[in-house]
Amino acid sequence: MGSSVPETGASRVRAVSTPADLINDTEPAEDTGPPTRDVRLFWCANAADSLGSQASGVVLPLLLLGLGYSPAVVGLVAGVSTATGLMLGPLVAVPADRGARKRVMFWSAVVSALAMGSVAVVLAVAEGRPSLVHLLAAVLVERTATACYEAAARGTVALISTPGNLPRVVAGLEAGDRGALVAGPALGGMLYQVSRALPFVLDAVSYAVTAACVRAMRSHLRADRTDSADAVDMTNRADASESAGSAAQDACVPRPVPRHVPRSAPGTWSALAAEASAGVRLVRTTPLLRLVLVWTTTVNGVLAALYYDAVFTLQESGHGGTSMGLVLALSGAAGLAGSLAAPRLVRGLSPVRAVVTVSWLMVPLAAALATAGGPWAYGALFGGLCLIMPPATVILQARAIQGTPPELQARAGSVLATAAGGAAATAPALAGFLTAHAGAAGPALVSAGVLVLLALHTTLRAGRTLATGAPPKGTPAEDVRARGRDA
Repeated sequence: MGSSVPETGASRVRAVSTPADLINDTEPAEDTGPPTRDVRLFWCANAADSLGSQASGVVLPLLLLGLGYSPAVVGLVAGVSTATGLMLGPLVAVPADRGARKRVMFWSAVVSALAMGSVAVVLAVAEGRPSLVHLLAAVLVERTATACYEAAARGTVALISTPGNLPRVVAGLEAGDRGALVAGPALGGMLYQVSRALPFVLDAVSYAVTAACVRAMRSHLRADRTDSADAVDMTNRADASESAGSAAQDACVPRPVPRHVPRSAPGTWSALAAEASAGVRLVRTTPLLRLVLVWTTTVNGVLAALYYDAVFTLQESGHGGTSMGLVLALSGAAGLAGSLAAPRLVRGLSPVRAVVTVSWLMVPLAAALATAGGPWAYGALFGGLCLIMPPATVILQARAIQGTPPELQARAGSVLATAAGGAAATAPALAGFLTAHAGAAGPALVSAGVLVLLALHTTLRAGRTLATGAPPKGTPAEDVRARGRDA
């Protein structure tokens, strides 16, 4: 269910109406105290889900291949799953933004748990030969439910965190994902050696833990005009004892009036599409969100291309799956360390300087991959990339959350996630094409060139967008302020 990619406190929880309201290049946002109960539950839900998904995801291709199915079948399953998530996300985001976020998250986790549990049961009782129809149906149901969960969860951070705590909350989610990337594949592989069913048992249990954590959250996770206020007040009362010191630090931050988007009439697909496109309009017309879109999409595509370049190169030189496991372990450990250090680094760095510096530091690391020849070299360079990226990703994600009106959180997040996911999905094919026509160094050199362009774009745009930029007149974010003034 995940990450990519935050409202409780003693004082009334606030979101910021525009990027300009919250970013000061010389005064980083301060930490507002320990994480609240709902934040800890959301961290737990994310970490449990990521661990189970990594454990079962790494063995699913092995299971299908071990049952005698061709690589084409395995690729088809992966492709259909990815496409399902990309298509469903923007549609599910509409009811999530309309107040059904918690229900969607809970029932999606329950459905995923049942789907993975059924796979484990079939593997345990079918003497190692489950029906392909049942197996594929269960996987598709799980991936569909996961897409629904991810779409609904994207607006959660803004609803359970104060602005000053956003970098810590986002970094905590990143750390959970990175920790799962390190432990999940190893745990899944060990369980698979004991029994084919055990990794899927673990995944089912992880979804059950996620559902329990979501159900236990005190906030209703609603961003609607009336429901949002009620949910915030309930959450504030529940968590007052845990965040008593945050009121003074947040008192000067304005709270926007959520944007009203006309509801679609039942059964009117055109109206539903219009509501779903509100996120596209917001991203297209908001400079900050455009920067986040370009940065995350480019970096996701480049990392996917570099990873598959490593796969092709190591396989060509006679290294097996253990070598790629080493690369993943080293990069995951480095990413975990970077994520844990990110909150402190973000507090001490200028946002503009941090994002621009990370953008330029990625260039030589990507270029050096053109000369890498073994798993240790690939692991060290990938580890370097994963170590330096968290401060920039935490800053950009936190700013995107704070610069998005509450009623558009899930829809705007779905736009960003769909673009990044699409880039990651197409990158392997491009990496294969470049490897076939330009050799093993081709993808790394092209990726380095793309990162140079990204660094130039970030250098030119970040100063204006992160430090002083505000959405132009007529954008959805500007409409929020205008409606607030009219009221």
